Amino acid sequence: MRVRYTPAAFHDRETILEYLRVRSASGSRNVAASIREALTQLGNQPYSGYGTEIPDVRVIFLVRHPYKIFYRVRDDVVEILHIRHASRRAWTDDR
Repeated sequence: MRVRYTPAAFHDRETILEYLRVRSASGSRNVAASIREALTQLGNQPYSGYGTEIPDVRVIFLVRHPYKIFYRVRDDVVEILHIRHASRRAWTDDR
């Protein structure tokens, strides 16, 4: 299954990686690799994440890093909606 970012999710990823890059280049690379691994998993197993309170939105947690990836499955596409640090308050879909 194809995986694609919404513009907001792409911005989330870039903001997170830039924040980390300033503090630790290797940390940024490690988080980027974990995001890629999670997206590969979602492409292969799109329903492997957990359901959320938001209808049709699921969430997957990064391994070894405190980030959540919110997504939905539409037809043959996994649509990445938002990437968020786990310590932040709950996300509500702003559709």
